[in-house]
Amino acid sequence: MAELVLFNKPFHVLSQFTDDGASGSKPPRATLADYVRIPGIYPAGRLDYDSEGLLLLTAEGSLQHRIASPSLKMPKTYWVQVEGNISEEALRHLATGVQLKDGLTRPAKAHRMPAPAVWPRVPPVRHRDNIPTSWIELTITEGKNRQVRRMTAAVGFPTLRLIRYRIGDWTLDGLESGAHRTVTVNLPASPKPTRRGNAAGARTRRNRKS
Repeated sequence: MAELVLFNKPFHVLSQFTDDGASGSKPPRATLADYVRIPGIYPAGRLDYDSEGLLLLTAEGSLQHRIASPSLKMPKTYWVQVEGNISEEALRHLATGVQLKDGLTRPAKAHRMPAPAVWPRVPPVRHRDNIPTSWIELTITEGKNRQVRRMTAAVGFPTLRLIRYRIGDWTLDGLESGAHRTVTVNLPASPKPTRRGNAAGARTRRNRKS
């Protein structure tokens, strides 16, 4: 069993407990330490400074690996507000794969969604009377740097607001911005060591042909 902390990271909060870039002339930015005061835990993965939503934290290394490892392809679902009225062609492009500078993205799930009933962002997203916006739900199974923003920009609809709603089986449901809760997770049993040889420790010998 392991404890997992589900945190709804606000906009402009670092996904770490200290601001390594702070200096005398530059005030420190908000960090996880301003919201989560549970000793010994660390983020399982990350979420960009200018993104919001679900961030998972744990003290258990094997659980952190299960969540953050790119090889395990844990799905992550984002609610994305984009500039413009997104087209079906763009959604198909997002779903089948977008060519980025660091390679083609894996197949994803992408569809239009109504504007979600979420907390107001501070500061708010810029509003332009002559340019509409739309919301999409995008589920990916990889974690390239700033991937979602680059994907929507590549198909012609820049991201205005990005909220991570789900990681695997865990969601933001019931969590206000800046709030967190702890859940208990069953960890898979460690594999038993393979026995070598017979009960006396001798190796099995192969019969040799004469």
